[in-house]
Parts: sequence; structure tokens; C-alpha cells
Amino acid sequence: MRVKTILLAVVAVGAATGAATLARDWLNAQQLALQAQFESQQPEPVKVETRRVLVAAGNLPAGTFVKPNSVKWIDWPKDGVSETYFVESKEEDVVDTLSGAVVRTGLTAGEPLTSGRIVRPGDRGFLAAVLRPGMRAVSVPINATTGISGFIFPGDFVDLLLTQSIERGEVKRRASETVLREVRVLAVDQRVSDQEGEPAVAKTATLEVTPKQAETIAVVMEIGRLSLALRSLQSETEDGETVIEPKGPTLTWDSQVSKVLQPVRAPDGKPATTQVKVVRGSESQTLAFRRTNQ
Repeated sequence: MRVKTILLAVVAVGAATGAATLARDWLNAQQLALQAQFESQQPEPVKVETRRVLVAAGNLPAGTFVKPNSVKWIDWPKDGVSETYFVESKEEDVVDTLSGAVVRTGLTAGEPLTSGRIVRPGDRGFLAAVLRPGMRAVSVPINATTGISGFIFPGDFVDLLLTQSIERGEVKRRASETVLREVRVLAVDQRVSDQEGEPAVAKTATLEVTPKQAETIAVVMEIGRLSLALRSLQSETEDGETVIEPKGPTLTWDSQVSKVLQPVRAPDGKPATTQVKVVRGSESQTLAFRRTNQ
């Protein structure tokens, strides 16, 4: 009796196991069939034809010079490519043709460049597009010496130095002073591109200044000789320290750079003087003039 019971239990367990296996296989088969049916009903992916268009690599405010690192090529749906977009071409270097161009209206990062959003050298309104709001453009004469031998390019920043001679009686003095600091160069002669990198001696430099600075430059050119001093593009040293510069105009007299022109000292250490008696009609006056080694 016990053997029969055990056999029945074994048979029942085997039957249950077989039924479970069959059920699992059936469910897997149904699942695979449903998945195959679902995949067969899905539409095939549509291949979108694209073109390579030129976009802003970062935000480009109005008045920014277009440079190779300020733009990049990305894939753009062909149907969405406008005639005003710049499309990559094997026949020409599109980025090179934009050398010296200026953003007329601001572009955000990833926004395509269009012919209407930039202005090129020679186009009407080019200089006005380069100028920042509220600024003015002023041209000053330069030569190989005052223009740093042609190594000033558009986009550089310069200081303006005034050198003049001053006559006080029989004494002639010379002095140099920095009248303006950190002025942006817009153009050198007719050259507005900074990509060529080849020095060329120019005759004029166009600067971006405030209205007050424009008045200052107009007066400076009547007083003496104007020179440009090129500024570094870096504002920090190699140690990461911020460079501190003097504010406002600075002045250097000829006697500060030449010992020959320094005042003659008397034995007591005081500046030596020459007494001159000046007679005007019935009145006379004795004046003291400081003597120099000149």
C-alpha cells in the first residue's frame, strides 16, 4: 500500500512538472510571437538627408569678429537649409572667406550663420557694425615707429602716448605721457582682417573710443606726436596674479630719462640757479632760472 502511494505521488509530481514546463514554453512562444508581430508593424526608420552648415560655436554678440574658433560645422536637415546659410563646400574654404567679417546682430550658440547676420569688409555699414553701442571710430596717423612696425592688428588693444616739446623762455623741455589706455583697434589702413598674421607698415589706424576720448585724440594730434603702445592680451601673470596698472595719465619728463638734462646742483645740494635781471621801463625784476646740464 505504501509503495503504491509513493508511485502515485511520483507520477503526480512528474505530471505537474511536465505541465509547468509545457505552460512556460507556451508562454515564451506566445511572447516571441507577439514581439515579432509588434516589430513587423513598426515602420522602417526614415533616413534624413543632411547638409553641413556653419553655426556659432558660442554666443557671438553684435560687433564680434568672426574667427575660425568662433564657428563650427554641424549636420543640418537638408529640407531645413535656407539659401542664406553657409554650407560646407569642397570647392572653397567657407570659413576663410568669412575672415574679417563682423556679426551684425547677435548669434546664440548653435545658431546658423546667415548672410544677413554678418557684414564683410567693404560692405556698407561695416564699421558701424563693428562699433559697440555708444562708441565712436577715430582714425589716427601712424608710421613704422609709432605703429610698432606693422605688428598691430584689428582686435588688438593699445595705449596712446603723446610726446611733445615745451619751451619756457630759453629752456626747451620734452615730455611723454599716456593719455588713453586699453583702446581697441578696429582697422589698420584698409585691412580689417587679423587672420593673415603678416606685418605691414600702415599709415592710419582706426580706433574705437568714447565720445570724450575722441575729443581727447583730436586735441592730442594738434599738440605733438601720437604713438601706439601694444597691450598684452593676458591680464594675469604666469603665477596667476592679476596685473595692477596705474590709472589715468602718466607723465615722464626728459630729465627723468637722461642725466644730462637733470638740474645742476649747488654745493649745498639745492638746484643751482642763474639770476637774470629783467628791466621793463622804469621797473626792474630779478628772476631765478634753474640751471641744467644742457
